[in-house]
Amino acid sequence: MKLLLLLGLVALAQCLPSKIPLRKMKSLRQRLEEQGLLEHFLKQHPHNQASKYFPILAGTTSSEPLQNYMNNEYYGTISIGTPAQEFTVIFDTGSSNLWVPSVYCSSRACENHKRFNPSESSTFVSTNESVSIAYGTGSMTGILGYDTVTVSSIQVANQIFGLAETEPGTIFYYSPFDGILGLAFPSISSSGATPVFDNMMSQGLVAEDLFSVYLSKDDKSGSFVLFGGIDPAYTTNGISWIPLSAETYWQITMERVFVGERSVACYFSCQAIVDTGTSLLAVPTLALKRIYKALGANSEGEISCSAVSSLPDIAFKINGKKFTVPANAYVIESDGFCSLGIEGMDTPTESGELWILGDVFIREYYVIFDRANNKVGLSPLA
Repeated sequence: MKLLLLLGLVALAQCLPSKIPLRKMKSLRQRLEEQGLLEHFLKQHPHNQASKYFPILAGTTSSEPLQNYMNNEYYGTISIGTPAQEFTVIFDTGSSNLWVPSVYCSSRACENHKRFNPSESSTFVSTNESVSIAYGTGSMTGILGYDTVTVSSIQVANQIFGLAETEPGTIFYYSPFDGILGLAFPSISSSGATPVFDNMMSQGLVAEDLFSVYLSKDDKSGSFVLFGGIDPAYTTNGISWIPLSAETYWQITMERVFVGERSVACYFSCQAIVDTGTSLLAVPTLALKRIYKALGANSEGEISCSAVSSLPDIAFKINGKKFTVPANAYVIESDGFCSLGIEGMDTPTESGELWILGDVFIREYYVIFDRANNKVGLSPLA
């Protein structure tokens, strides 16, 4: 069974009573840009001077390579503490918390994964606060602490993260990664924990307040998250920018869903999230039945492999434009059997049922997650 991390159903735990919510302040770079003074400032101050006196301008871009595990999960390596303790994590745009297993964990899922030992880190700061997160598949509970977190070449100071004490069930036991690094907005972070990318921005560690993602196909290498920049090699087909409809997940408004030229769902607009932590396309169950019928699949989503070459594209109309996923992307073949990479999941929101555009969709596009302007950019890879 495909491991489907629907990392959007975050169960909000007890808020930190001792913490005062932080308002996002504009960086010096943003203020200079708004006033049209950034170019003049950089001309007057060489990079080494700007870095010394205005470290917010010294931000860089840094690429985090991701391992493609059977086209189901994409994970990379980070380190926590001094000296560094390494962990593999899902870089998940459908949640906001960072957590890893800890030496306090008693669950079977922690036995075969790396566990953080706070007593071996000279920079660790403990708290008395707890964290609890429930995902679409899997859950964790633990305590919160602060330490230095290094992602690629970016070192984030005083990053709050979860030290897992329980990871019930078997999902995380069989997972090839240790923990999860959430890249969504602070508003859905359990226990009010500041997300890693928010600290990257506030500490001036990235050149731009955005990151971009490329996910490879067919177990191939080359997947990455690029923090602070856009790789022009992946945008040769242009970028379509889509405004966010909510600053929670990376949530957008869709206008219609098509199978070929036939409209099959989302007739009066609907909400969707772009979620690197979900393997498949997750859609409302009523829409799933219509899609299965339009594609000739049975009630389990199984389909004849010989029919794949003649199946139409699935198209999502977003911001006035169709974004297509071809049959060779949404059909999954395993041991001579074929099934649709689409599952039913009813996730209600104030605007109706939520659609989750997971890795099946993301593999077709280079995706830019722009926090500075609250929008998503899609650049076709084909």
